[in-house]
Amino acid sequence: MNTSYDPLYLFIGGEWISAEGRATAAVVNPATALEIGRVPLATAGDLDHALAVAQVSFEQWRQTVPDQRAKILKRAADLILERAPHIAEQMTLEEGKPLGESLDEVTRAAEYFEWFAESARRIDGRVVPANRPGVLQMVKRQAIGPVAAFTPWNFPAITPARKLSAALAAGCSVILKPGEESPSTALALARALDDAGLPKGVLQVVFGVPDQVSSHLIASPIIRKVTFTGSVPIGRLLSARAAEGVKPITLELGGHGPVLVFDDADIEKAAVEGVANRFRGTGQVCISSTRFLVQRGAYQRFVDHFVRATLALKIGDGRTPGTQVGPLANPRQLAKMQELVADAVAKGARVLAGGKRLECSGYFFEPTVLADVPMNARVMHEEPFGPIAVLMPFDHLPDGLKEANRLPYGLSAYAFTASARTAIDVADGLEAGMIGINQYRIVATELPFGGVKESGHGSEGGIEGIEHYLTNKFISQA
Repeated sequence: MNTSYDPLYLFIGGEWISAEGRATAAVVNPATALEIGRVPLATAGDLDHALAVAQVSFEQWRQTVPDQRAKILKRAADLILERAPHIAEQMTLEEGKPLGESLDEVTRAAEYFEWFAESARRIDGRVVPANRPGVLQMVKRQAIGPVAAFTPWNFPAITPARKLSAALAAGCSVILKPGEESPSTALALARALDDAGLPKGVLQVVFGVPDQVSSHLIASPIIRKVTFTGSVPIGRLLSARAAEGVKPITLELGGHGPVLVFDDADIEKAAVEGVANRFRGTGQVCISSTRFLVQRGAYQRFVDHFVRATLALKIGDGRTPGTQVGPLANPRQLAKMQELVADAVAKGARVLAGGKRLECSGYFFEPTVLADVPMNARVMHEEPFGPIAVLMPFDHLPDGLKEANRLPYGLSAYAFTASARTAIDVADGLEAGMIGINQYRIVATELPFGGVKESGHGSEGGIEGIEHYLTNKFISQA
C-alpha cells in the first residue's frame, strides 16, 4: 500500500500552483498526529485571479452544448473510478476513515458525476400559450453564473462531487474551497476533471483561512451563487454574507439524528445496524443517527444488542485491515468528545461502553454509549459529531415524536416498526429532510439530500440538485 502523501497545490486558471511564496498549513495524519504535508494558502491576489478567471470561463462554459458538458463529466467519472484506490489511500491518510469507507466514498463521488452528466442533457424550458394572438411566450433555463462552493473535511470526495457535478452540468464555473484538513481528495477530483477536458478556468480550487476566503469570494459581484456544507453557526454567517449581495445560497448544515424504535420492530436489526450507522466515519457524519429513542417495552433488549455490538467494534488506523472505526479528524473533535462525556456523567448519565480517549499518539476516542442522560446535558442539545450514542426510552408515539422534533435541527431521522400505520404516522410527523424507515441508508445519487429547520435549505442530488444552479428567463415575443 502507498504510504506517501501527494504534493498539494492551488488550482487556478488550469494551472497547478505550488506553495512557493505563500503561507502554508499543516496536513496531519489523525491516526498518528504526524504532519504529512503542507497545503498552500491562497493570497488575496490568488482569490482575485480565481474570480477573474471564473468570470471569463463562465461565458465560454455556459455556451458549451449540453452533450459536450455531459461527455466531460462522464469522462471525469471514469477517471475517478480508475484512480479510486489511490484517491482512497490519500483520503485515509489525511482524514482517518477506514480504507473501505474511503473507497466507497470515492466510488459514490464518481456516481454523482455520472448522474449529473445525464442531467446536463435534460435541462429544458417550456412554451406557455399566450392569451394574446400573435405572441410567443417561452421560459428558458440558464446557468446562474460563477459559484462559490465551500465543503468540509469529513467527506472530502462526495461533498465536493455533489456540488461540482451539478454546477458544472448546469453550465456554471466554480471556485471550490475544500477543507484544509483533507485537501488531497478534492484536488484529485479537480485533476480528473482537468484530464477529462474541462476547459481551463471553469474550475478553481483554493485553500486558505476560511473566514478570509469566504468573505472575499462572497463579497465579489462575480459570484452569483453560494453553496455550503458545514456547521450551523458558519452557515448562518455565510447566509448573512450572501444576503448582502442578494445571492442565493444552498445550506447543508448539522443535525442530531433521532431514531424511533417501537416495540414491534426487529430490535436486533435496529440496534446492530444502528451501531454501524452511528460509528461510521467515527461518528463525524451529519446524517448519522445520534439519539436512539426506544419504546420502553423493548428498551432493555435494544440496549443489550447495541452495547454488545459497540464493544465488538475494531478501532485503529484506517489503513489496517479490519479496522471499523478510525481516529477523529483533529484535536478539536477529540477535546469536544471528552467534554461532552464528562458533562453528561457529571449530570448523572451512565457510560455503558467507551467514554475515554485511547492511550496512543493519534486522535482516537472509544465508541461511546450513554444512557440516562439528563435533558440539561450538552449532548442532548449539541450535535456530537463524534463516536457518542445516546439511548433513552419513551412510552407512546406522541412522546417519541415530541423528543425527536425537540431540537432545531432537521436533517435526518429514522424509525423502526412492523406497523404500516405507525410508519406512515412517523414519516408524516418527523421534522427532517431525509427519513429512513426500517433502514439507515437514505443517501443515493438519484435522491435529494438536504434538511429543514436549522439544518439548512435546498437539496443536492436527485433531479432537484441541478435546479439551484439554474435561473428562469421568461421571453415574450410579438
